Amino acid sequence: MQYKVSTKTVQRTVTVGVSVERAFELFTEEMMAWWPESHHLGGVPQSMIIEPRAGGRVYDRYADGRESPWASVLAYEPPTHVRLAWHLDGAWTYDPDPAHASVVDVRFIAESATVTRVELSHSGFERHLEAGDAVREAVESPDGWQLGLDAFARAAYAH
Repeated sequence: MQYKVSTKTVQRTVTVGVSVERAFELFTEEMMAWWPESHHLGGVPQSMIIEPRAGGRVYDRYADGRESPWASVLAYEPPTHVRLAWHLDGAWTYDPDPAHASVVDVRFIAESATVTRVELSHSGFERHLEAGDAVREAVESPDGWQLGLDAFARAAYAH
């Protein structure tokens, strides 16, 4: 059976009134401050962790000690770039196979000392096989990356 999956890239950009260093830190180290509560696999976690190195894990940690992985780190280059392998399939379940992961690439571009443009690109949906269109449609929807980046911008302005 063959599946036709869109290879379209989802791109979103937000500009925030913080330094590039602060924007990177907020995005990678303080995800709980901005990640939408509705966008977790097993309820709202106690913390969200991006291990700060290529090969690191990305996961939610719950008060009872459970960990729920959802991505892995492909590149970690503070304060300008982080690239993640997105391991969630169309049913929002974790698929640990790196061959089935799409890619979330985030660039932090200093517009000035106190203004940063954040450019997010999510691609490689064909790697999710038959679930690729569902993943792309979800992250492309208003409740996808746009919701997350809008929340990120609010958090940046609040800090």
